[in-house]
Formats: sequence, structure tokens, C-alpha cells
Amino acid sequence: MAILRIFFSDLKSGNCSFVVEARLLRYWEARNVKRGGELMWIDMLLMDVNSTIMQATINANRVSKFRERLPTGSMYSVSGFDVARCAQNFHLADSPLMIRFNDSTDFDVLVNPVSPLPEEGFRFCNQTELVGLANTNSHLPDVIGEITAVKSTVCEPPEDKNRVMVTVRLENDVSVTLSLFDAQAVSFHQKLEGMRVDRRLFLNATSGTHVYYDKETNAGESFFYRLVARDTGLPSAAPLLRSYGKDIDFLCTGRVSRVETDNGWCYVACSKCSKKLQRSVSSFECVRCSNPNAIGSLRYRVEMVIADDTAEGTFVCFDGVMTKLHNLMASEAVQLLAEEGVNPEDSMMPPFVAAMEVKTYTFQVRVTSYNFTVNHKSFTVNHKSFTVSRIINEIDRVPAPDFVDNGGDDNDDDDAPDSTVSHGEFAPGKDGCDTSKSAGKEQVGNARKEARVEKDGVSVVIFSCFVF
Repeated sequence: MAILRIFFSDLKSGNCSFVVEARLLRYWEARNVKRGGELMWIDMLLMDVNSTIMQATINANRVSKFRERLPTGSMYSVSGFDVARCAQNFHLADSPLMIRFNDSTDFDVLVNPVSPLPEEGFRFCNQTELVGLANTNSHLPDVIGEITAVKSTVCEPPEDKNRVMVTVRLENDVSVTLSLFDAQAVSFHQKLEGMRVDRRLFLNATSGTHVYYDKETNAGESFFYRLVARDTGLPSAAPLLRSYGKDIDFLCTGRVSRVETDNGWCYVACSKCSKKLQRSVSSFECVRCSNPNAIGSLRYRVEMVIADDTAEGTFVCFDGVMTKLHNLMASEAVQLLAEEGVNPEDSMMPPFVAAMEVKTYTFQVRVTSYNFTVNHKSFTVNHKSFTVSRIINEIDRVPAPDFVDNGGDDNDDDDAPDSTVSHGEFAPGKDGCDTSKSAGKEQVGNARKEARVEKDGVSVVIFSCFVF
């Protein structure tokens, strides 16, 4: 006998033996604070293929049967449940009905749904809609916005009766204040502390409130990049790179705050493959070429902290860039230092390199899609690392930024290991500027800053709330 599948919009009050395929958006426990936090039931939000959201409840005496099958985001087939009317207050969904699990309810994990189920669902409200809901106790809407300030009573270690007040700026630049209490306040405080808050429209978190940060959801990621575009007037480079799937060069002008000395200023490279050689007692070994007696040549590798009026980051300049800028090869520079008994890579910084501090240059830097991955740290403050493919003097013609295919024969980033830069690694290569695809193209106007990549200090949150 074929199983009849229906949608949430088809449900009527009473017992339902039909099957509904749905995704579990989130769940939370309802506890009785007057009885020492005794568990009363578990509330859930389910969403079907039509993006219809419905509240579901599991009574405390049935929780043990279903608790292990409640990972958020999973898909389920639900059947044999009761359908009842929702309470008049604090609606979590637009539907006036809710699902109640009973002893006959089947709640099975679904691997291959008949139709693809949406991954997330929200009921976003703007400021005007929130004002209309204030003090009505009718709905618990979803809100998306930018955290601009936080005020917290949480101490370390946390004590009883904690509270956090968060100022959230909505898309129309109107601010509201979200209040979180007790365990939710402590959890929020641990992520976002040290901020300030002004008094605005107040939103209270409930036991059903769940906070999604920054780019944890598609909706949050979209809002995050709209904030970048709004504050800078320029599109974010992250979705740009994602859409092209290629590397891109940017031009930026900045001042050399300092020249880093921890990793030296040069290294000995294999004359055949241009990778860093391993020094032994009497010879050099090239691991890539499997040559224990490799012939080496000295190459530049200089790390500099560059700053402008928005932020600072670490720029790494390899041999071709430094040789062209100073018209002096690394082997010639080490001869000028005349340090007897000192390995070249351990010698002091050449004066003309150290003299680059406090000077302002225009840099052509390579940004790859790797810089925008979630786990990559190059966009936290003071941890931005970029490879310089050209340093432009005033007499040079400014090259136009261009997309570069990693599979092409551009050779302008051979100095950098695997198209990325990490402190303490050396990856020599060919000249980093003469063979750049961007070199020699038409001069572009307004080349000082082509794009703003991320917005430091932005946090985007999504939450359900009670409005008063």
C-alpha cells in the first residue's frame, strides 16, 4: 500500500496517520522554574518542502524515546501524530496549528526525501513590524541585524542572574536592544564581550531563541556582505572570488610600519628548482630535487607590516620584487654587509631594506580564494598576509588588476608556496613582477584602492525574540 505524503498546509486538527517530510530547524527545552527547572516538554520548529514552518512538541514522558534523534538540520519523516491549535500567545510560526507527538508517533531520519527540503527558514521582521508586535505577546519573530554594542553583567566565573543587553542595527539603520538572561547571557557574553550599548527598542530572548553568527547561515552571509557594501561603498571581494574561482590582484597604497626581522630577509635557493635548500655541515640539500649537493643562490624574502587608514597587514616581498625595487640582487647585498663567519641568511638586514620603514608605496598584491575560506585566519586584525607581486614607484605605470588563472603560465607567484603565505616558510621562485600578466596594461584611474575585502569588527546575528 502506497504511503500518502502531505504538507503542513494540509493538516487539520485531530490525529494524522499520513506522512510529512520535514527538516528540524532547531529545538529547545521548556522547564518549570518554579519546580527547580523540571523538564515539561521539548519544543521544535519543523519545515516542509514548501518552506512552511510548524511548531512541534514532545511531552516530557516521551522525550527519552526521541531525544537521540534530534540533531539540528536533519531531515525526518513524521507520521502518527496529533494536530492541535497553538496557544494564542508567543507564536513561533505563522500556522495556527501545532504537532504533538504521541505514543504512536513515528519520527524517522530521512536520507532521500521525495523533494529537496530547504536548509533554513526564518520569519524576519523589520522595525515597523516589530513596533506593531510590541506588548502584544502574540508572536516571536526572527530578526537579523548587525551587533554594534553589548552591555553585560556576566562576571568570571559566571554567577546567578546574569544578563546581557545587545544593540542590534537593522537594515534601515534603526537600532533595537536584545536582552538575554542566565545561561543564554553567559554563552553570548563569552563570544562578544567588551562592547557598549545604548537604550533602544527592547527585544527579549526566550527559551526558543537561537543565535546564528555572521556567515553560519545563507541569510546571515548575504546580510554580512550587504553591510560591507553599505559601509565601504564597494562590493566585497569574497563573493567575487567565489564566483570566478580564480586569483585576483589588487592595488593598495600603504605605509611600511615596520620590516619584520624574525624570519630574516633572504634564503638560499636551489639553482635548479628555486626552492629553499636545507643546510648541512658541508653542503646544501634540495629535498625537491633529491640532490644532497645542490648549488644554491641567494634570494630575497622580506616581510613588512603595511598600514593605511583602515587596517594593517603583513605583505611578503620575494626576490623579483625586491631586486627590481632596489636594483641590487640579494647576493650583491650580502657582500656589502661584509659579515665574516655569518651565514648569509642569518646576516643583518641590509640598510636599504630597513630604510623602507615609514615610507609609503603602492603595492600590487595577490588575493586568492584561500584567503576567504572559513578557517583561514588572514582576515583577523594583525594577521593578514598577502604576497606582493609588484611595488610601484611614482614613475612606474600603474597596471590594471586582472584575474589570473591558477592553471596558466603566469609565473608571477612562483616565489609563494602554493599561492599562499605563512610565516616561517620559504618558497623561492622566478621573478615576481616582470612576468606578471597585469604588467604593461593600460593605466587605470583611481588605483589607490580597488576593493575592500572584509569589514573588521562586524558581527551579524539572527535570533527569535519577544517584543515589548
